[in-house]
Amino acid sequence: MNGPAPAPTPFLERWAHVRVHLPTLPQVFASLLQTVVVALFVLTFILQPLLIPSESMERTLLVGDFLLFNKQVYAPPGRVSRWLLPYRPVRRGDIIVFHHSQPPMLIKRVVGVPGDRLRISNGRVILNGETLEEPYAAFEPAPPNFARDNFPAQIYSDPEVDPEWWRQMQSLTNNGEVVVPQGEYFVLGDNRNHSKDSRYWGFVPRQAIIARPLVIYFSLSRRSSTDVEQIDPLTGQQAADDRLGHERDFAERLTAFARWRRIFRVVH
Repeated sequence: MNGPAPAPTPFLERWAHVRVHLPTLPQVFASLLQTVVVALFVLTFILQPLLIPSESMERTLLVGDFLLFNKQVYAPPGRVSRWLLPYRPVRRGDIIVFHHSQPPMLIKRVVGVPGDRLRISNGRVILNGETLEEPYAAFEPAPPNFARDNFPAQIYSDPEVDPEWWRQMQSLTNNGEVVVPQGEYFVLGDNRNHSKDSRYWGFVPRQAIIARPLVIYFSLSRRSSTDVEQIDPLTGQQAADDRLGHERDFAERLTAFARWRRIFRVVH
Protein backbone atom coordinates (compact mmCIF):
# COMPACT_ATOMS: atom_id res chain seq x y z
CA MET A 1 0.00 0.00 0.00
CA ASN A 2 1.40 3.30 -1.05
CA GLY A 3 1.78 6.11 1.45
CA PRO A 4 0.68 9.68 0.86
CA ALA A 5 2.28 11.51 -2.08
CA PRO A 6 5.21 13.76 -1.15
CA ALA A 7 4.43 17.43 -1.03
CA PRO A 8 5.67 19.34 -4.09
CA THR A 9 8.93 21.15 -3.62
CA PRO A 10 8.47 24.90 -3.68
CA PHE A 11 9.86 26.57 -6.81
CA LEU A 12 12.43 28.69 -5.00
CA GLU A 13 13.71 25.72 -2.96
CA ARG A 14 14.03 23.61 -6.11
CA TRP A 15 16.38 26.19 -7.73
CA ALA A 16 18.13 27.28 -4.56
CA HIS A 17 21.27 25.25 -5.39
CA VAL A 18 21.65 26.86 -8.86
CA ARG A 19 24.30 29.56 -8.88
CA VAL A 20 24.31 32.37 -11.45
CA HIS A 21 27.72 33.83 -12.13
CA LEU A 22 27.46 37.43 -13.32
CA PRO A 23 30.46 38.74 -15.29
CA THR A 24 32.81 41.00 -13.44
CA LEU A 25 33.53 44.52 -14.62
CA PRO A 26 36.93 43.54 -16.13
CA GLN A 27 35.24 40.69 -18.02
CA VAL A 28 32.58 43.04 -19.41
CA PHE A 29 35.27 45.52 -20.44
CA ALA A 30 37.38 42.81 -22.10
CA SER A 31 34.37 41.51 -24.05
CA LEU A 32 33.46 45.02 -25.21
CA LEU A 33 37.06 45.70 -26.21
CA GLN A 34 37.16 42.51 -28.29
CA THR A 35 33.97 43.53 -30.08
CA VAL A 36 35.36 46.98 -30.86
CA VAL A 37 38.66 45.53 -32.12
CA VAL A 38 36.85 43.07 -34.43
CA ALA A 39 34.54 45.82 -35.73
CA LEU A 40 37.48 48.14 -36.41
CA PHE A 41 39.36 45.33 -38.18
CA VAL A 42 36.37 44.56 -40.39
CA LEU A 43 35.74 48.22 -41.27
CA THR A 44 39.43 48.96 -41.85
CA PHE A 45 40.53 45.91 -43.81
CA ILE A 46 37.40 44.19 -45.14
CA LEU A 47 34.25 46.36 -45.27
CA GLN A 48 33.76 50.11 -45.50
CA PRO A 49 30.50 52.10 -45.59
CA LEU A 50 30.21 54.87 -48.19
CA LEU A 51 27.45 57.14 -49.50
CA ILE A 52 26.55 57.56 -53.19
CA PRO A 53 26.54 61.34 -53.82
CA SER A 54 25.83 61.59 -57.57
CA GLU A 55 23.64 60.17 -60.30
CA SER A 56 26.40 58.68 -62.51
CA MET A 57 25.51 55.06 -61.60
CA GLU A 58 21.71 55.33 -61.87
CA ARG A 59 19.64 53.21 -61.95
CA THR A 60 21.90 50.64 -60.38
CA LEU A 61 22.91 52.96 -57.54
CA LEU A 62 20.86 55.99 -56.53
CA VAL A 63 21.78 59.24 -54.86
CA GLY A 64 21.42 58.59 -51.12
CA ASP A 65 22.34 54.88 -51.18
CA PHE A 66 24.65 53.74 -48.38
CA LEU A 67 26.87 50.84 -49.42
CA LEU A 68 29.14 48.33 -47.76
CA PHE A 69 32.27 47.70 -49.83
CA ASN A 70 34.52 44.64 -49.86
CA LYS A 71 38.04 46.06 -49.60
CA GLN A 72 39.85 42.73 -49.83
CA VAL A 73 38.35 41.04 -52.89
CA TYR A 74 40.92 42.63 -55.25
CA ALA A 75 43.83 42.84 -52.80
CA PRO A 76 46.88 40.67 -53.54
CA PRO A 77 46.63 37.63 -51.24
CA GLY A 78 49.27 36.84 -48.65
CA ARG A 79 50.40 33.41 -47.56
CA VAL A 80 47.87 33.17 -44.74
CA SER A 81 45.09 35.57 -45.75
CA ARG A 82 44.48 33.92 -49.12
CA TRP A 83 43.01 30.92 -47.28
CA LEU A 84 40.66 33.12 -45.24
CA LEU A 85 39.30 35.66 -47.73
CA PRO A 86 38.10 35.14 -51.34
CA TYR A 87 40.37 37.02 -53.75
CA ARG A 88 39.79 37.25 -57.48
CA PRO A 89 40.87 39.37 -60.46
CA VAL A 90 38.92 42.36 -61.74
CA ARG A 91 36.34 41.19 -64.28
CA ARG A 92 34.42 42.88 -67.04
CA GLY A 93 31.04 44.00 -65.64
CA ASP A 94 32.34 44.53 -62.08
CA ILE A 95 31.37 47.71 -60.25
CA ILE A 96 34.56 49.03 -58.67
CA VAL A 97 35.68 51.75 -56.27
CA PHE A 98 39.01 53.34 -57.18
CA HIS A 99 41.29 56.24 -56.34
CA HIS A 100 40.98 59.27 -58.59
CA SER A 101 42.37 62.78 -58.48
CA GLN A 102 39.08 64.73 -58.32
CA PRO A 103 37.12 63.55 -56.41
CA PRO A 104 39.55 61.29 -54.52
CA MET A 105 37.36 58.17 -54.98
CA LEU A 106 34.96 57.17 -57.75
CA ILE A 107 32.63 54.25 -58.42
CA LYS A 108 32.07 52.99 -61.98
CA ARG A 109 31.54 49.77 -63.93
CA VAL A 110 34.37 47.95 -65.72
CA VAL A 111 33.57 47.70 -69.43
CA GLY A 112 36.99 46.94 -70.90
CA VAL A 113 39.77 44.78 -69.47
CA PRO A 114 43.40 44.53 -70.68
CA GLY A 115 43.57 43.47 -74.32
CA ASP A 116 39.99 44.45 -75.22
CA ARG A 117 39.32 46.41 -78.42
CA LEU A 118 36.66 49.01 -77.67
CA ARG A 119 34.71 51.78 -79.33
CA ILE A 120 31.40 53.56 -78.69
CA SER A 121 28.99 54.32 -81.53
CA ASN A 122 25.87 56.40 -80.87
CA GLY A 123 26.19 55.61 -77.18
CA ARG A 124 26.46 51.83 -77.63
CA VAL A 125 29.63 49.97 -76.64
CA ILE A 126 31.22 47.84 -79.37
CA LEU A 127 33.59 45.40 -77.64
CA ASN A 128 35.92 43.19 -79.67
CA GLY A 129 33.73 43.69 -82.73
CA GLU A 130 30.36 42.94 -81.09
CA THR A 131 27.73 45.19 -79.49
CA LEU A 132 27.93 44.71 -75.73
CA GLU A 133 24.71 43.66 -73.99
CA GLU A 134 24.24 46.08 -71.10
CA PRO A 135 20.90 45.68 -69.30
CA TYR A 136 22.20 47.92 -66.50
CA ALA A 137 22.88 50.94 -68.76
CA ALA A 138 20.52 53.94 -68.59
CA PHE A 139 20.29 56.76 -71.13
CA GLU A 140 18.55 59.65 -69.40
CA PRO A 141 17.75 62.73 -71.52
CA ALA A 142 20.73 64.99 -72.24
CA PRO A 143 21.84 67.38 -75.00
CA PRO A 144 23.70 65.70 -77.88
CA ASN A 145 27.43 65.30 -77.35
CA PHE A 146 29.51 63.74 -80.12
CA ALA A 147 32.58 63.12 -77.93
CA ARG A 148 30.46 61.38 -75.30
CA ASP A 149 28.41 59.22 -77.68
CA ASN A 150 31.15 58.36 -80.19
CA PHE A 151 34.48 57.16 -78.84
CA PRO A 152 37.35 57.47 -79.59
CA ALA A 153 36.94 60.94 -81.06
CA GLN A 154 39.30 62.02 -83.83
CA ILE A 155 38.67 65.71 -83.20
CA TYR A 156 39.04 67.42 -79.84
CA SER A 157 35.54 68.92 -79.51
CA ASP A 158 34.66 68.73 -75.80
CA PRO A 159 36.51 70.93 -73.26
CA GLU A 160 35.59 68.46 -70.48
CA VAL A 161 37.82 65.81 -72.08
CA ASP A 162 41.27 65.87 -70.49
CA PRO A 163 43.71 67.14 -73.19
CA GLU A 164 46.48 64.78 -72.08
CA TRP A 165 44.10 61.82 -72.28
CA TRP A 166 42.94 62.89 -75.75
CA ARG A 167 46.55 62.89 -77.00
CA GLN A 168 47.18 59.47 -75.42
CA MET A 169 43.93 58.19 -76.94
CA GLN A 170 45.24 58.87 -80.45
CA SER A 171 48.30 56.68 -79.91
CA LEU A 172 46.13 53.81 -78.58
CA THR A 173 43.60 53.93 -81.42
CA ASN A 174 43.79 51.32 -84.18
CA ASN A 175 41.12 51.05 -86.91
CA GLY A 176 38.77 53.25 -84.90
CA GLU A 177 39.13 51.17 -81.72
CA VAL A 178 41.01 51.78 -78.49
CA VAL A 179 43.05 48.84 -77.23
CA VAL A 180 43.04 48.62 -73.42
CA PRO A 181 46.68 48.34 -72.24
CA GLN A 182 47.94 45.76 -69.76
CA GLY A 183 47.28 46.72 -66.15
CA GLU A 184 44.56 49.23 -67.16
CA TYR A 185 40.74 49.17 -67.20
CA PHE A 186 38.13 51.13 -69.15
CA VAL A 187 35.19 52.16 -66.95
CA LEU A 188 31.81 53.80 -67.57
CA GLY A 189 28.97 55.02 -65.39
CA ASP A 190 25.68 53.16 -65.84
CA ASN A 191 23.96 56.53 -66.37
CA ARG A 192 25.77 57.02 -69.68
CA ASN A 193 24.63 60.54 -70.53
CA HIS A 194 25.46 61.91 -67.06
CA SER A 195 28.76 60.31 -66.15
CA LYS A 196 32.34 61.56 -66.35
CA ASP A 197 34.36 58.38 -66.86
CA SER A 198 37.07 56.82 -69.04
CA ARG A 199 35.71 58.67 -72.07
CA TYR A 200 36.80 61.93 -70.41
CA TRP A 201 39.95 61.12 -68.41
CA GLY A 202 41.26 57.69 -69.44
CA PHE A 203 41.95 54.28 -68.00
CA VAL A 204 41.96 53.16 -64.36
CA PRO A 205 45.27 51.58 -63.29
CA ARG A 206 45.00 48.24 -61.51
CA GLN A 207 46.75 49.59 -58.42
CA ALA A 208 44.10 52.33 -58.08
CA ILE A 209 41.24 49.82 -57.64
CA ILE A 210 40.49 49.39 -53.95
CA ALA A 211 37.05 47.82 -53.43
CA ARG A 212 33.86 46.32 -54.79
CA PRO A 213 30.37 47.17 -53.46
CA LEU A 214 28.48 44.36 -51.75
CA VAL A 215 25.10 45.52 -50.48
CA ILE A 216 22.94 48.61 -49.95
CA TYR A 217 22.45 48.75 -46.18
CA PHE A 218 20.38 51.94 -46.17
CA SER A 219 18.99 54.43 -48.68
CA LEU A 220 17.83 58.01 -48.10
CA SER A 221 15.14 59.43 -50.36
CA ARG A 222 17.09 62.05 -52.27
CA ARG A 223 16.29 63.45 -55.69
CA SER A 224 18.83 63.24 -58.47
CA SER A 225 19.65 66.28 -60.56
CA THR A 226 18.68 64.27 -63.66
CA ASP A 227 15.21 63.24 -62.45
CA VAL A 228 12.44 64.23 -64.84
CA GLU A 229 9.25 65.66 -63.38
CA GLN A 230 6.43 63.14 -63.89
CA ILE A 231 2.73 64.00 -64.33
CA ASP A 232 0.19 61.62 -62.83
CA PRO A 233 -2.17 60.70 -65.73
CA LEU A 234 -5.12 60.24 -63.32
CA THR A 235 -4.89 63.52 -61.41
CA GLY A 236 -3.05 65.70 -63.92
CA GLN A 237 -0.73 66.77 -61.08
CA GLN A 238 2.95 66.18 -60.50
CA ALA A 239 3.50 62.57 -59.47
CA ALA A 240 4.88 61.71 -56.06
CA ASP A 241 8.66 61.88 -55.85
CA ASP A 242 11.21 61.57 -53.07
CA ARG A 243 10.25 64.85 -51.38
CA LEU A 244 8.05 64.96 -48.29
CA GLY A 245 4.72 66.64 -48.93
CA HIS A 246 2.05 68.22 -46.73
CA GLU A 247 -0.65 66.28 -48.55
CA ARG A 248 0.60 62.97 -47.18
CA ASP A 249 -0.67 61.53 -43.98
CA PHE A 250 1.50 61.42 -40.88
CA ALA A 251 2.54 57.77 -41.18
CA GLU A 252 3.60 58.19 -44.80
CA ARG A 253 5.63 61.28 -44.00
CA LEU A 254 7.42 59.41 -41.22
CA THR A 255 8.53 56.62 -43.55
CA ALA A 256 9.10 58.59 -46.76
CA PHE A 257 12.58 59.77 -45.78
CA ALA A 258 14.08 56.39 -46.77
CA ARG A 259 13.80 53.94 -49.68
CA TRP A 260 12.97 50.92 -47.54
CA ARG A 261 12.77 48.47 -50.44
CA ARG A 262 16.41 49.11 -51.36
CA ILE A 263 17.76 48.12 -47.95
CA PHE A 264 19.87 44.93 -48.06
CA ARG A 265 19.75 44.86 -51.86
CA VAL A 266 22.83 43.12 -53.29
CA VAL A 267 24.79 45.25 -55.75
CA HIS A 268 25.67 43.74 -59.14
